[in-house]
Amino acid sequence: MDIALQREKDTGSPCMAFQLPSGEVTSGKTSQLLGAASAALLNALKILANLDDGLRLISPAMIEPIQKLKLGFLGNSNPRLHTDEVLIALSICTATNSEAELVLEQLPKLRNSEAHSTVILSPVDLNVFRRLGVNVTCEPKYQQKRET
Repeated sequence: MDIALQREKDTGSPCMAFQLPSGEVTSGKTSQLLGAASAALLNALKILANLDDGLRLISPAMIEPIQKLKLGFLGNSNPRLHTDEVLIALSICTATNSEAELVLEQLPKLRNSEAHSTVILSPVDLNVFRRLGVNVTCEPKYQQKRET
């Protein structure tokens, strides 16, 4: 999808675009907390739940301990949450957030969506999308680590 490529060009970060079965399109980009696939997944679910795009469903205060666990104890070098981790964090949020519960109820509606990533996705993300019935394509390039 050209939207993902244009957004990557505009932001300088890997992006993913989602086209829902209704034809609506959304996208997500890599941030300090989430990978592009996770951000796009959350944005697509918010559309399906008719929630504001700017709504934070998962507090950064919840994401940071997960990142600390990944980096400090599990030996990962990527602190950003993958789609499976985002869905687990979102499911935990349902205990105190009815909007998170509403968003999770939208998962079956993702079936037959189309998604395009500007970088090759991890096997974890590809597997989650496969299980959700989302058709995914990727540009033939890996995400590059940047010097900070």
